[in-house]
Amino acid sequence: MMKYRRFGKTDLQMPVFSCGGMRYQHKWSDIEWSEVPDDGQKNLEATIQRAIEVGINHIETARGYGSSEMQLGPVLKKLPREKIIVQTKVAPSDNPREFLDTFQKSMDYLQLDYVDLLSLHGINNQEILDQSLGPDGCAAAARWLQKEGRVRHVGFSTHATTDIIIKTIESDAFDYVNLHWYFVNDLNWPAVEAAAASDMGVFIISPNDKGGKLYAPPPKLTQLCAPLHPMQFNDLYCLNRPEVHTLSCGAAKPSDFDCHLEALEHDDTISATIDAIEQRLREALTETHGADWCARWPEGLPHYVEVPGEVNLMEILRLWTYAKGLDLVDWGKMRYNLLGQGDHWFPGEHVGKLDNRGLPETLRNSPFAERIPEILAETHTLLLDTEQKRQSASE
Repeated sequence: MMKYRRFGKTDLQMPVFSCGGMRYQHKWSDIEWSEVPDDGQKNLEATIQRAIEVGINHIETARGYGSSEMQLGPVLKKLPREKIIVQTKVAPSDNPREFLDTFQKSMDYLQLDYVDLLSLHGINNQEILDQSLGPDGCAAAARWLQKEGRVRHVGFSTHATTDIIIKTIESDAFDYVNLHWYFVNDLNWPAVEAAAASDMGVFIISPNDKGGKLYAPPPKLTQLCAPLHPMQFNDLYCLNRPEVHTLSCGAAKPSDFDCHLEALEHDDTISATIDAIEQRLREALTETHGADWCARWPEGLPHYVEVPGEVNLMEILRLWTYAKGLDLVDWGKMRYNLLGQGDHWFPGEHVGKLDNRGLPETLRNSPFAERIPEILAETHTLLLDTEQKRQSASE
């Protein structure tokens, strides 16, 4: 049975799992209807129908998800509008008119009069934040759409460093936030706390993919999480915090919800269900890295914008910590090889771009300054693979 949580100041009753719309579409670009295969569209409709059947009435997509909005439109049209929560996302720009025109394109594809949730998609650095919050910025344009009745609530999605996320939250310009936070990435917990202090809705982005490729877990992680599936542990780990309201489930087919729904059987006993598993995972990390590293590794590390060459030390060391400690090497490779390729969505460079001459000064505030150069070299050897591209940047 689906569970619901109040989505912050929006007062929406949000299902704890959301139907994310970036895996069931046919292409990562706008296409003509004639290009959509019948079986693909039937699968998308079946996926949405399955979501609704199990109580997942929050359907989330974005203008940047290729044909997702277009393919969703005729499906949404068949659903009772007042019983579904629709979210789309539009990237901010320095031209609010362009933002509004893009929003209109989304609405035309979705075939809706309004969306319940509109996110400024990708407030990922200070420049985009400043651009969005200006008096003639896209946040103001989104609020104008709200006054016009075409948007019910305004939020933002982000892949930014924690300091930028907190600044955005504290601007008081938004009602909710889509951000990353899960077992293998606890760096954004202060941002989740800041959102809760502002009574904002909190939507967790990609806990299954970016959260460790948990749909294809390595044997070590599977054993440590037993009797739960690693995705179920991660679900319950996140939902054990009342500050978290919903987790994205990017379903590609109707059965993709099943594993997560089984996790809700433990909704009334989350702590009792996951405490021993979490302890085993942390013991495995400690055995690999030592207790001091596990407790303090991010301490004193600068954000990538403060590192010569914008090498993303924080992200690299996070990937190494979990890839080596939990055998999440495939996940680590997927993420590591996006560095230098992901623009502001996954910013910074990998170790190959590092100038070691400046490293002592860069690491002056880290308690592990002497260890880190060796760790960085090991990470590059362990994780370097074919350069990746963000899904939305490729077919």
